[in-house]
Amino acid sequence: MDMTGRGIKSLTNEERPRFRDHGMEDFGLPGLNPHTKAHIEYGKPVLTATQASKYYGCWDDAFGRSAPMVLEVGCGNGFFLNGLAELRPDYNLLGIEIRYKRVMLTGKKLRSSGRPHALVARYDGWFLDDLFQDGDLHGIHVNHPDPWPKGKHVKNRLLSRPFLEDAARFIKPGGFLRVKSDFKHNIDRTETFIDRTMTGEALPPLPFKVVGREDDVNANGAPWTDDIQTNYQNKFLKKGLPVYAIELLRTDDV
Repeated sequence: MDMTGRGIKSLTNEERPRFRDHGMEDFGLPGLNPHTKAHIEYGKPVLTATQASKYYGCWDDAFGRSAPMVLEVGCGNGFFLNGLAELRPDYNLLGIEIRYKRVMLTGKKLRSSGRPHALVARYDGWFLDDLFQDGDLHGIHVNHPDPWPKGKHVKNRLLSRPFLEDAARFIKPGGFLRVKSDFKHNIDRTETFIDRTMTGEALPPLPFKVVGREDDVNANGAPWTDDIQTNYQNKFLKKGLPVYAIELLRTDDV
């Protein structure tokens, strides 16, 4: 384990495995999860992993127009993505989510709302280079990622140096990375991994600048204007507990 919060990548990008769909024949009890088959048959705004990866380098074709593209990693049940689609019709929006049921909940929200500029794909946030070329994205949202609080699970935390390296590649200069979390350590990690490890050792600086940070979004709002209150965030609001946020600006390359 390295000091950046995840195991060292020993394979080159060409050597490592890709994220791909399972066929129905891969499941011992294919009828056990009805959302598995549903996400294959539903059609847009739902994309299977195979369908999503085919838009590599040509995402404008997926939306039928050219517009700044914003990604939500881990869109859950789709409350944030659907709300942002209403607020920002000028964006092409993609949410990715690993759980079949959540993909379908999001897809149904988007279809019911009639938002053709928003799509959801079943995909893993560790495989963004399957989907995007350098500079494809105007921004990335990450809302309430799993904190994996135990030290032995640190390798599973999404917010890590390798994730920030990916974000720096795929977000164009002038774009943003926005994170909200009920786990303050996630916010600290996001800021720290720009140029150092969690133990303070220097790392090559990434082209990000912290332009906003808030330690109680429920009380004071997010450090950006076009924010949507997530369903998960609302649970903490009702409990009187804080939600934390940070915004990074993608600067010119270092």
